[in-house]
Amino acid sequence: MTRGAAGEGRASIAAIAVTVLVGAWTVLVTAALPALAWVAEQLLLYEEIARPAWLWPLAGWLAALLAGVPAYLLARLVRSPAIRAAGHAWLGAALLLGLLGSARALPTAWNEAYLALFAVLALAASTAAARMKLPAQAPRVRATSGALWSAGLGLGLVAGLAMLLPWLVIGALGGLLESVLAGLAAAATGRLAAVLLARTVWPAYQRVFLVGSGGTRRSKNARGRLILLGGLVSGVALVPLAAATGAAGPNLLAILVLPPLGFAAAALVAAAPTDGAGAPVEARDHGARRGVAAMLGLAAAGPLAFVEPVQTTVLLGLQDVGFWALLAALTSLCVALLLAIGYGLGARYRPRSTVAAILVAILAAAGLFGYVAFGHPGLYGDRLFVTLTTQADLSGVTSIRDLPSRRAEVYRRLVEVADRSQVALRRDLSRLHLAYTPYYLVNGLEVEGGPAVRAWLASRPEVAQVLRSPRLRPIPEQPGPLHGNTTPLESPQWNVRLIGADRVWASGDTGTGIVVGASDSGVDGTHPALSSGFRGGTDSWYDPWNGTRTPTDHSGHGTHTLGTAVGRDGIGVAPGAQWIGCVNLDRNLGSPAHYLDCLQYMLAPFPYGGDPLRDGNPARAADVLTNSWGCAALEGCGEATLRPAIDALTAAGIFVVAAAGNAGPSCGSISDPPAPYPDTLTVGAVDRARRLADFSSRGPVPGASKPDLVAPGVDVLSSVPGGGYLRLTGTSMAAPHVAGVVALMWAANPSLAGDVAGTAAILRRTATPLPAAGCTGGAGSTNSGNVTGVGAGLVDAYAAVQAARAR
Repeated sequence: MTRGAAGEGRASIAAIAVTVLVGAWTVLVTAALPALAWVAEQLLLYEEIARPAWLWPLAGWLAALLAGVPAYLLARLVRSPAIRAAGHAWLGAALLLGLLGSARALPTAWNEAYLALFAVLALAASTAAARMKLPAQAPRVRATSGALWSAGLGLGLVAGLAMLLPWLVIGALGGLLESVLAGLAAAATGRLAAVLLARTVWPAYQRVFLVGSGGTRRSKNARGRLILLGGLVSGVALVPLAAATGAAGPNLLAILVLPPLGFAAAALVAAAPTDGAGAPVEARDHGARRGVAAMLGLAAAGPLAFVEPVQTTVLLGLQDVGFWALLAALTSLCVALLLAIGYGLGARYRPRSTVAAILVAILAAAGLFGYVAFGHPGLYGDRLFVTLTTQADLSGVTSIRDLPSRRAEVYRRLVEVADRSQVALRRDLSRLHLAYTPYYLVNGLEVEGGPAVRAWLASRPEVAQVLRSPRLRPIPEQPGPLHGNTTPLESPQWNVRLIGADRVWASGDTGTGIVVGASDSGVDGTHPALSSGFRGGTDSWYDPWNGTRTPTDHSGHGTHTLGTAVGRDGIGVAPGAQWIGCVNLDRNLGSPAHYLDCLQYMLAPFPYGGDPLRDGNPARAADVLTNSWGCAALEGCGEATLRPAIDALTAAGIFVVAAAGNAGPSCGSISDPPAPYPDTLTVGAVDRARRLADFSSRGPVPGASKPDLVAPGVDVLSSVPGGGYLRLTGTSMAAPHVAGVVALMWAANPSLAGDVAGTAAILRRTATPLPAAGCTGGAGSTNSGNVTGVGAGLVDAYAAVQAARAR
């Protein structure tokens, strides 16, 4: 070997090594940065902090810059046509990541708007790329026929349908418009990917591998090399494009789904017809590019159409939509690898277009059967919650001394205003065949409809606001509830003793005669600590999510919180009180409508299947409500959405207790209704040493000092489904302590029952003062002074009951 040849060999090896490094760097950067941005978004959600609009665009353009610069240098500095083509492909994909990723500046909840914007951007980008000047490519021969159907297109559809099968069985569609826009976005993705590869990778690789020296002969194993190397380069190019496809969450799934199809795409190109000398026939006629576009478009439709971005959050748990979507993506990944092998081995054989058509029909039928028989057919789009400008005037009702009469009057006024002010809107909704559910506790309606219906509703003079009312998409299997194998070794528990509830029991007061209402994930009514306290009858249990007829808890959270309020066996503060329950959370997600379903039920329960506006019976209302939930913006609530409901319940003499939230130690972190409302008794959490828990949300809030009280919320032992016990931590565990104390107070002095303001004043006055605690960051931030509102201190059950008796 001459020195020149040896030098060229070393230069070639160095160029290949650099290409491998640039490709690996492109994959790492464009996959890791979106994943990190998603994790950051989850942390913000957990801390109840709004996601900055710039988070995702910044992550996209940063990844584009970090991947694009090396790709640009590779395309400019290396002489090899194949390597330069790889650089051009990776550079183009990186730029597309920045461009398409900018669409994620839209809020995650605006999925229809996001899909529409993404489809427009992808279509514009593919059109612009298709008009770009082609790099040097292999000689081409015009096909004699430009038929719309070809084996290449058919095989692409076969691969795409195979990739879509897992999503048809595991996932679920959203609303009609959302599904249509997802299909358009997926089609635009497939076209853009095919154009990108056709303008960069395939021409150079066809020239290198399919045409020998002089353009007259193919090299040995040419197709195999084209599939292997072309597939690798195409797969790397598809990583940044996949990272740009879909809102936060689905884009991570696309990274698993699209890039492995680079090999199948290369196989379709390698199998394209050639002339006698090996030159490929024009792609637009033989359908290879159309096949690749169809394959990648159908593959992209899985995460785009069958996954709701909001519901990929870890706040729903590790066995919810995110888990099943990941399973579908991993299954698609395996399918893509099988396609790569099968199409690679069969590239030298050219099946007839009729064979491809038969395979398409078989797979389409299999997909339809799987979707209907094993999937979740139907549409599961979000609904709309409409609040009206007119709300009931409840002035003067507190002067009604007889509590049942006062509650009946509140119910009458609320229903009368709802019936009168909703007449025209109900009529028009019925005329347009739009399903709706009327509400009275907040004068409003939940309506089926998308953006067009929302715009129409917002334009009506009687409408104050139109909010999103989320609906969970179904999953193949419900997550299992919490289970506990801990045995209560002490009775009463430390938390019950800490607030002095056991001293109240010694006087004979256990809360008998008071009804505590629990709105949460449900209740295991068979639990030994809770079963005897259930009020019973046909109007003590309501499940608007799943329609269960008896107290049931699919999660365990509600069973635990209610146990702390009224549980027997030493776990509950008021074990003699009765309880009624309602499910307002399904899989840890609620909506304005379902939160109101339960709050209305607590004011005026009704029998199973009854009409809340006609069959409600305020004489059976709950006296005290324990609420360990908050209606976040993610669930559709605005700051004042539930305010009329809490005001009405308070006017009816129903004491509302709510958890402060777990977004501490940030200042101003009590944000999700109903915790910030003045009429809500908001509760933070302390540990055994009476120290404010770091996670406990802080004030200030506008117009009120919050939280009002604190209670034990760290390692609290209580009931969970199945008869067990478990220690949990959170302000969710703290709030039911105060609800139980109110039950003890009203049982001790029935004349105090219904006096919400007087009871709250006693609770604050008798609480054990605690040292002032600071907060960090957020609204009103400071590190000194009692900004948390815990000046009222730790609830003292014994002192509060003594003061109630003396009143």
